Amino acid sequence: MGIECLYFLCDSDDPQTTYLAEANGFHLTDVRVVFEQSLAQNEAIAAPSGAIRFARESDLGLLRKLASAAHHDTRFYFDKNFDRAKCDLLYETWIENSCRGFAQAVLVAEVDHQPAAYLTCHLKQNESQVGLVGVGESHQGQGLGTKLVQNFLAWSHGQGARRATVATQGRNLAAQRLYQRNGFVTASVQLWYHRWFHR
Repeated sequence: MGIECLYFLCDSDDPQTTYLAEANGFHLTDVRVVFEQSLAQNEAIAAPSGAIRFARESDLGLLRKLASAAHHDTRFYFDKNFDRAKCDLLYETWIENSCRGFAQAVLVAEVDHQPAAYLTCHLKQNESQVGLVGVGESHQGQGLGTKLVQNFLAWSHGQGARRATVATQGRNLAAQRLYQRNGFVTASVQLWYHRWFHR
């Protein structure tokens, strides 16, 4: 079948690399903003009260449904060469795999005893990472993202992590504000390029 698309990620402050990418048929698709927070000085991070718990197998149906609609600001949807139904399936599969071991933990926020939002947690040595964060459309603006991030920080501290990181899209201002409100600062800015063949 061959290669249909190549991804290329580069630092935003390297003009020579961005010029070479554009000169060779790569198109800017996304800005990747990485945030970080030191946990070493946070001796006690208490998880806030609220209906936040770990995901269960019985959640998968609703989590897949949430995931298929929660990530439309990512580069896969922004690049119109991708089939949107396949993009939906990508995130449905991503959250399912996260619940089944790809992530070290998946936090779920409940509303009326039903999953309404989620955050996947990853741990690599002394660094914790946020993977996917999704909030159901009808539950946005209710503080669920903040509760999930605070619980993620508490989980990270409990796992012995000394640093927490998360990456989001440059166009996702709401996510950037969420992380900034919770003590994260910008660590780096990178550029995603895509190059399509046979299009």
